[in-house]
Amino acid sequence: MTTKQYFQNISESVSTLTTGVRLTFQHFTNAIKKRRLRNTTPAQDADYFKDEIGIVTLQYPKEKLPIPDVGRYQLHVEMDDCIVCDKCAKICPVDCIDIESVKANEQIGTTSDGTPIRLYATKFDIDMAKCCFCGLCTTVCPTECITMTNQYDYSVFNMRELNFEFSKMTADDIEKVKSEKAKMEKVKADEAESEKIRKEEIKTETIVSEAAKNENPIPSTEKPVFKPKFKPIIKK
Repeated sequence: MTTKQYFQNISESVSTLTTGVRLTFQHFTNAIKKRRLRNTTPAQDADYFKDEIGIVTLQYPKEKLPIPDVGRYQLHVEMDDCIVCDKCAKICPVDCIDIESVKANEQIGTTSDGTPIRLYATKFDIDMAKCCFCGLCTTVCPTECITMTNQYDYSVFNMRELNFEFSKMTADDIEKVKSEKAKMEKVKADEAESEKIRKEEIKTETIVSEAAKNENPIPSTEKPVFKPKFKPIIKK
């Protein structure tokens, strides 16, 4: 490298640096002027990102960007419409949905679209710390009770607070439901045992009856098989 090229490079570097600093101070000055005039474009405005002069940094949390309707954010479950089908938990790729249910003895209600509810949701937890926001759970839900809301800011100091519980049943309600279920299962088990004993008794009676018939056979009233009275002629 010659001496001339060396000084040309230094001159070009100084010129580039000076241009950058000048533009920075220009934007800084415009931002201060626009703040004083208080005509900052709100974040909800359609031309927010077209504003190249002034304060372009989002003043969060006073200002928030508009949330799209198809955005994937925090999950919410409308339990009145949940039939506890467990499809959302099965399709979740990260297992962030934990569901426990107890079968009711009869229909306990219907959803908003008329679907019968026959299961109690004793537990319906979603751990948003594990959620990958794929939206598959909202797609497979037959009653559309699980949806993604526009709430994206739920910063916490303890990750356990990101585990949201949606079941409306209290501990007493769960204990009562489980007790009723256990009683019903016991009744069904007793009925099945009684039916088994009855079948065994019928089987035993049948065997005894067949044995008695073999010891004292009843004369047959059936007609003998007809036999022809002629004899074949044998030629000598």
